[in-house]
Amino acid sequence: MRELHGIIFSYEKRNELYELAEKRTAASLPFGGRYRCVDFVLSNLVNAGVQDVGVVLHGRYQSLLDHLGSGKSWDLSRKRGGLKILPPFAYQRAWGEVAFRGKMEALAGVRSYLQEIRQDYVVLTEGDLVANLPLQEILEEHIRSGADITAVCADDSDPVENGAYFELDGEGRVSQVLVQPHQPRGKRSLETYLLSRDLLLKLVDDCASRDCTSFRRDVLQARREELSIRGWVFHGFAAQMRSIRDYYERSMQLLHRDVRRDLFCPERPIRAKSADKSSAYLSPEAVCRNSLIADGCKIEGTVEDSILFPGVTVESGATVRGCILFKETIVRRDASLRCVIADKRVQVQPGRHLAGHETYPLVIAKGRVV
Repeated sequence: MRELHGIIFSYEKRNELYELAEKRTAASLPFGGRYRCVDFVLSNLVNAGVQDVGVVLHGRYQSLLDHLGSGKSWDLSRKRGGLKILPPFAYQRAWGEVAFRGKMEALAGVRSYLQEIRQDYVVLTEGDLVANLPLQEILEEHIRSGADITAVCADDSDPVENGAYFELDGEGRVSQVLVQPHQPRGKRSLETYLLSRDLLLKLVDDCASRDCTSFRRDVLQARREELSIRGWVFHGFAAQMRSIRDYYERSMQLLHRDVRRDLFCPERPIRAKSADKSSAYLSPEAVCRNSLIADGCKIEGTVEDSILFPGVTVESGATVRGCILFKETIVRRDASLRCVIADKRVQVQPGRHLAGHETYPLVIAKGRVV
């Protein structure tokens, strides 16, 4: 399927992610033991046969650039097309110094790129969405229905920071668009939209002429009566990383087999950049229960209900329960961690006791020694 083009937005700091977003965007946030959030979006596109993908950047982009590289891990390293990095503010101001106002402003900044899109249809999505979407099926339904815009939404109204929600009528049309409602209702938007390239260009030009910047407010809400907007309801696991609590709760759900089976279905594999680590090592004295352990980990203590990224070390006598430990974190002898999220290369000194709560986990910033 070559008629679909992908555009991924990775454009703002999620303040509710605090330490986890100090030096990265939500799109490059590690997830599930060996992935980044953007891996899921890229895999969704590649699994649907998409060959051209543009990634819109704004600020705190270095981590994402390092991860994406040339796009080879997702078979997007090509002489023509493939993975393209799109900095919409590069010619006007320093990246990241001015708040990102919306998708339509960003798209206006890369108008020349949009003009060169070879495909008939475009999918707009966000880099912090963790889901395994059947985009080919969604596109086929979009074409069959004759809709101007197909909005992908989840079959729930879970509260999400800065979230949008759709109310659908009996025929699947969007009857109401709610942006940051006080009481969420309807279907939760997954911020994934399919529309034709020609319509996208028309909307970008019209919004730019009127200084309209938001896709949700200035297109979905303002033009709901004018455009045919339909909802496509996704019933699987779908996480949007907008806060520490969202990230922790959604990560812990991966410890359930049914959730992993839904997210990592074999017919639509999730591709990731290789960690280049040896196999994990568990000593004869180690205890490991209900946990995800990545390559290169060395476990000599106790690990329960936790997620460990590549190269994590848990020394003898140390206890890790309900934690998420990023790459190359070291938990020294006799230390105890509970409900802790440790960023990359954190060192927990011998005998230390650190504890958060399931509803408010303790977060340790990158490279800290505690």
